[in-house]
Amino acid sequence: MKIRRHYIALRRAFPFIADGEAAIATTFELAEKLDCTTRNMVMILKRMVDEGWIRWESKRGRGNRSELIFLVPLDFMLLEEAKELVGRGDLQAGLDTLQSTDGAAARETFQDWLTGQFGFRSQVEGKRRTDTLRFPLPGTIASLDPANIHYFGESHLVHQLFDGLVRMDSRGSAVLPHLAHAWETDETRAEWTFYLRKGVLFHHGREMTAADAAYSIERLRLCAPEGLYSWAYRDIASIETPDDTTIRFKLKERNELFLPFLTTNRASIVPQDVCEAEGERFGRAALGGTTIGTGPFLLASSDQGILTLEANPSYFQGRAFLDRVEVWTMPLPVDQPYQDSRELRQYQVMHNVRMVEGEGGQWQQVRQSGTTCKFLTVNELKDGPLADPRLRKLLNLAINRSDLLRLLSGDVIEGASSFWLRASGGEKLEGNGRSPATVLEEHERLELLTKLNPATGRSGGGALTLMTIPQYAADASLVAEVLKSHGIALDIKLLPAEQFKGEMRMEADLLLFAVMLDEYRELRLIDLYTSMLQHMGETEGSALIGLLRAIMAESDPGTRAKLFIRIEQELTRRHSLFFLYRKHLKTAFHPSVRGITLESLSWVRFKDLWFR
Repeated sequence: MKIRRHYIALRRAFPFIADGEAAIATTFELAEKLDCTTRNMVMILKRMVDEGWIRWESKRGRGNRSELIFLVPLDFMLLEEAKELVGRGDLQAGLDTLQSTDGAAARETFQDWLTGQFGFRSQVEGKRRTDTLRFPLPGTIASLDPANIHYFGESHLVHQLFDGLVRMDSRGSAVLPHLAHAWETDETRAEWTFYLRKGVLFHHGREMTAADAAYSIERLRLCAPEGLYSWAYRDIASIETPDDTTIRFKLKERNELFLPFLTTNRASIVPQDVCEAEGERFGRAALGGTTIGTGPFLLASSDQGILTLEANPSYFQGRAFLDRVEVWTMPLPVDQPYQDSRELRQYQVMHNVRMVEGEGGQWQQVRQSGTTCKFLTVNELKDGPLADPRLRKLLNLAINRSDLLRLLSGDVIEGASSFWLRASGGEKLEGNGRSPATVLEEHERLELLTKLNPATGRSGGGALTLMTIPQYAADASLVAEVLKSHGIALDIKLLPAEQFKGEMRMEADLLLFAVMLDEYRELRLIDLYTSMLQHMGETEGSALIGLLRAIMAESDPGTRAKLFIRIEQELTRRHSLFFLYRKHLKTAFHPSVRGITLESLSWVRFKDLWFR
């Protein structure tokens, strides 16, 4: 309420006066601090006295200075103001309010209170029951345009709002019908024809047609020519729509991974009329754009950090059980890659969470989610010390994995030496679950420092540049800490995810990134290796291109896995790819939740959730 904000402003005007002590001031001076008239100031003071917030001992007579005594701590008032703002639906303002206090206790109290606002809520009016899931999502949402998403949270919401022609089962073992009820390919497997369902409606009421599907893929080539999986849609020679329910793709050459690509949310079908009218605003509420798909939920509003999804009543696969999902975006520091389960217990569905041993209680794990593997790649084209393979090898040895695991203690991690597990012929782990030990001997450390110094002109180790995205800043700092123990300095530079594939990264010696090893592992690895071509020599690049083409032409998954392993073995042999560690995150749910099914990245499909 406004009177509370007046108190906060007045209390901040006397930062060196403790609660219970007297501040000496005239009514006129106080009015100046609140930018109001003296008459209004008198009314404000009376109201605060009535609320029990202050004592005001007025001294009569012109120029006489009165005593103002604050009775309520500032942190308490900020906490109450933050709660009121959140209650009015302004999450961001509530969070910002608490950022302005130095009181850790107030922020912790607010976090506890906020936790209680999440979870499942049911409201009955008459005989109608409205079921709402209020769901926290770490991070912010910049875009919900399938062509311009960059983060897992955005990807998850796109899955709820849009559909693709086909979809992948949760194990990544089969492609299933979706907007297309059937498909076929010719003998060359370079021509793919899909037959669309009739009567599927976009959220704005228009029926989806083959023209929308053709436009959606063509739009990717225009909006995201270097985007995620761009290698898949760049190789489309033509797209035909013989009628409203048939779409035919002709590829430049055979690509066995084209069909799996169409299951990704990148290939979601968007409405041509809306996208053409809104241009770059589509999917971006901050720019005044709308988000319209065919998915099980539609975006009803996106204000002040809260996205409200409502059930699509005409969804072609049946209406969701939930009526509404409120997604509250919760900005996190870049050095906090997950949320602790103790802060999430009341959320009922928890993503990317680690359950501390013994604290799970009734919580049940759905399954181990897709693994994230962190790694470094070397810019072989940069004229510098790492152009020497011997120096790259020594640098890799200097990044002691045991030290990294120790610094990461408490997180669910393990060493890694491959993107593939032993069953696929990839990783050969020691009995303790760690990757083979890598230790830099003293004579090797001296050799490394000696060769780094002339290249940089620095004493005590050369300053190599490591580039990554803000979300991996903490990982980069850990690598820098390990190298610092050897006298090797790293200059860490951060690039937004949307710029990370661009030319700016060519300024770096090292690049730190991660790949999710889930049902889309093959697509993600092709994307990674295609990206690595930018900082690879011509001979090495030609060999890699040949292997990637062989993978895409191969129908047998086992043979494709062996070709993938050949690539990573060659990269590690040249010391151009340094594996760091692997992280296992889990999806857990409370027993009150029913209908748990998983989609890509082990996110729960909101459509299937219901509560007892």
